[in-house]
Amino acid sequence: MTSGGSSRTGSAPSPARYGFSDAQRAEAQLRAAGWWSHRGPLEAAEPVVTALSRTADPDLALLSVERLRETLGEEWAWLSEELLSDRGLRGRLFGILGISAAFADHLVAHPRDWRRLRSAEHEWMWEVGSCTSVLLHAVGAVGEGEPGTAEGPVAALTGAEATSALRHAYRALLLDVAAADLAAVVEPSLPEASYEQVVGVLSDIAVAALRATLSVAVAEVGSSEPSGIAVIAMGKCGGRELNYVSDVDVVFVAEREQDVAEGTRLASTMMRVAGTAFFDVDAALRPEGKAGALVRTLDSHLGYYRRWARTWEFQALLKARPVAGDLDLGDRYLEAVQPLVWTASEREDFVADVRSMRRRVEDHVPREQTERELKVGRGGLRDVEFAVQLLQMVHGRSDESVRIRPTLLALRSLGENGYVARSDAAELVDSYRFLRTLEHRLQLRRLRRTHLLPASDDPETLHPLARSVGLRSDGRKSASDVLVTEFRRHSARVRRLHEKLFYRPLLESVAKVPTEALRLTTGAAVERLAALGYTSPEGALRHIGALTSGVSRRASIQGALLPMLLDLLAETPDPDGGLLAYRKVSEALAETPWYLRLLRDEGVVVERLAVLLGTSKLVPELLVRAPEVLRLLSDPTTLTGRDPDEVARSLRSAVSRHAEPERAVTAARSLRRHELLRVACADLLGLMEPATVFRALSSVWAAVLEAALEASAREVATRSEWGAAEVPARIAVIGMGRLGGAELGYGSDADVLFVCEPIEGVSESTAVRFATSVVEQVRRLLARPTQDPPLEVDTDLRPEGRSGALVRTLDSYLAYYRRWAQVWEWQALLRASPVAGDADLGHRFCRAVDFLRYPAGGLDGAKTREIRRIKARVDSERLPRGADPATHTKLGRGGLTDVEWTLQLLQLRHADEFPELRTTSTTEGLRAAARVGVLEETDVETLVEAWTLAMRARNAVMLVRGKPGDQLPKQVRELAAVASALGYSGVDTGEVLDTYLRVTRRARAVVERVFFDEPVQDTNG
Repeated sequence: MTSGGSSRTGSAPSPARYGFSDAQRAEAQLRAAGWWSHRGPLEAAEPVVTALSRTADPDLALLSVERLRETLGEEWAWLSEELLSDRGLRGRLFGILGISAAFADHLVAHPRDWRRLRSAEHEWMWEVGSCTSVLLHAVGAVGEGEPGTAEGPVAALTGAEATSALRHAYRALLLDVAAADLAAVVEPSLPEASYEQVVGVLSDIAVAALRATLSVAVAEVGSSEPSGIAVIAMGKCGGRELNYVSDVDVVFVAEREQDVAEGTRLASTMMRVAGTAFFDVDAALRPEGKAGALVRTLDSHLGYYRRWARTWEFQALLKARPVAGDLDLGDRYLEAVQPLVWTASEREDFVADVRSMRRRVEDHVPREQTERELKVGRGGLRDVEFAVQLLQMVHGRSDESVRIRPTLLALRSLGENGYVARSDAAELVDSYRFLRTLEHRLQLRRLRRTHLLPASDDPETLHPLARSVGLRSDGRKSASDVLVTEFRRHSARVRRLHEKLFYRPLLESVAKVPTEALRLTTGAAVERLAALGYTSPEGALRHIGALTSGVSRRASIQGALLPMLLDLLAETPDPDGGLLAYRKVSEALAETPWYLRLLRDEGVVVERLAVLLGTSKLVPELLVRAPEVLRLLSDPTTLTGRDPDEVARSLRSAVSRHAEPERAVTAARSLRRHELLRVACADLLGLMEPATVFRALSSVWAAVLEAALEASAREVATRSEWGAAEVPARIAVIGMGRLGGAELGYGSDADVLFVCEPIEGVSESTAVRFATSVVEQVRRLLARPTQDPPLEVDTDLRPEGRSGALVRTLDSYLAYYRRWAQVWEWQALLRASPVAGDADLGHRFCRAVDFLRYPAGGLDGAKTREIRRIKARVDSERLPRGADPATHTKLGRGGLTDVEWTLQLLQLRHADEFPELRTTSTTEGLRAAARVGVLEETDVETLVEAWTLAMRARNAVMLVRGKPGDQLPKQVRELAAVASALGYSGVDTGEVLDTYLRVTRRARAVVERVFFDEPVQDTNG
């Protein structure tokens, strides 16, 4: 060792520069070690002093070095020279001494153990089986086979001599692991031991300890023919993820009943020796817990598990692993209990039991420690472990790839196979590693079992703990504060993901599916599908096979979803159609990254999607082109809470960004599709009132008209024939029929009139020609073929019908109406309402035609009779050939036209006298008629009920078939789907049909009395 001073010039650096808090004492200790002179650290010793400065607690490290130096005496020079030349030794020794007073005590008591940490001698610990040979050698146990078996080694040492030898050897092995664990903190260039390596070797050391204590127990019991006994590791030892300081959970199994007594003596001796030498052996996970027999035969174990075991006992068996004694017996034990573990989730209330157990564990944490508990507190290690184990037990029944003992490996497998989102799995892995590493560092200080983070007002303990996990001050916060921040971040993340996964509704649904039903491709599945109500089980299996084939993550997620989905679809009117629709939707959205994740994570979405697909053909057709609506199914408020007027404003705003009419109309169609699907889903799920459905459908239709009209007007105005800087005419769209009344259905056409008015300086003929070009383009663009429900603009109600001008000025309309209008045109104008275009012009049109639709003095007898004659002709001639007038929702008896014509006749006769009747809404008009006394209240309720039911039935037919229809279906399955869409769950289709016939029959009676039979006074004499 160089004895000269430092080669550096200038003022001598203080030990404080290297992180020592007591500079004077540190300098004295460094001088005594031979690493410091009056000018600072010796040149050759600077790497040593720098390494000390990187330790978690430089003062503790240097104090421990001094203690070791005093103990070693003359051997210190050897160690000092090794430290100067061996970077690995520096990292390992200083890493240990900088955090663990307990290991410093061990080295002082066994000073020659520092030699274990030299680089040349430290690679053995990663070798499988090396730990067992070390501990067996410590007690002089030699021989072939496993300890505790007839041919296994028996210890030469017993009693206090054996426990002393085991304690030293075991502590030395822990020293090796901890040194490798901490070395990279001190010497960053050294390879970093991974968390998995550390816990794996710690578990191997524990297994070696169990085997060594069994060899001592055999020697102490003194049996000439050792009984067959298997030691089954449970918990973290079973999962190869043990802490530095932990109980080791085990279960003891005997071969035969006559072996139980001697096996119990062996087990008791093992537990005593282990408890004295290294750790407590906890056998409380055995059948009946601490009150049960310590050793049982395999048959006795199985009898208990089959009859008496509680849910948590099967959860504990997830990590069972034979580790000592008769390993063949242990393997047979494992083989026998595994089927019980992987069917435990079929137990009644299984998921609830696991959740309840987690809450009980959490409730036992003292309130003042809740925020600092690494293990059992909120956001702690148990949150991760319980979530992973619950997911394993539910999904592991059918997927052996998730039957993995170590928590992190199981979590990765759950992520790879789609049961957990990859990002969620990665975050949980990261946080679990952090919390476990923090737990290890806490335990190393005194080698005591603890899971409690020091209080935030204890920086002297927190500071070295932070440094030991690689955290340093960030300039704004001390290392202690950084550690507390990181701990809270990881805890919050764990808790958030725990609640997301642990309380996922999908788990309860999947857990209810019998295990054999999870194997969807077996022959037995055909019988089960038939029993569920699938009319073509073989076809259903083909769909299932297509969805789950291959080894992709997508197939794994489908495999988890389908058992539950099949049961849900079986409760719908058309399970086969629903499954086919699900396959089509899944294939169409195969590249949509969030689709399956949403179904997996949001159980309510799966339940609602099953209802929709098993009832409606329209929904899946729209869904493949508007998949974003799926996200809304998880929240009824979001699904139903959009105001129709706000939707219309949003649509117009989005479309206005497109200059080209074609693109503008395409955008409008897309937004309409989204809205149509949203309303259909809310309607089918019973979350939206009928009046809201009608208004929403009418509003979006009007918004599409508005968008198409605006885009077309801009484009037409730029053509050379106009050359206008602005559009030369104002155009208004007047809604007629159900559009004017805001009562559209899913398949309704839009009955409209187009009115124009020239702007200042433009002739009327020019305005009409311009407006006609615009309207023709609007109709052409909206009439383009599409997979969505059609957008038919019907102008047949215009003056002179199909032979009349497509667009007229307001004056032209009035001139026609004053001279030529027939009474049916008066009637049609009752529902005229401005829906798009120039609002002022639209309102002026409607006010201008009030003289016709609300005739002064009411309707005379001749015109009343004319309306009745027209209605009679409609009833006899307009009903399609072969249609059933009893169940035709539009033209049938008591259907839509019956009710609407009845109201319209009352409006024509009385609206001049009673302004309350001047409304375009059918239901509002009927109720107004009751208020003014022109219709009985009971009649109003009858008519409103019939009209609403007919409208809903017509909508239901469109939803079920995917195309418009006015006739209630005759086919039983379709009628059942219509009944379901109407909200009749579990009701016979005959009863639904009877209800419709009864309601409409009563309405027809009112219509015949009020519309046809009421005497008319002819005011013309």
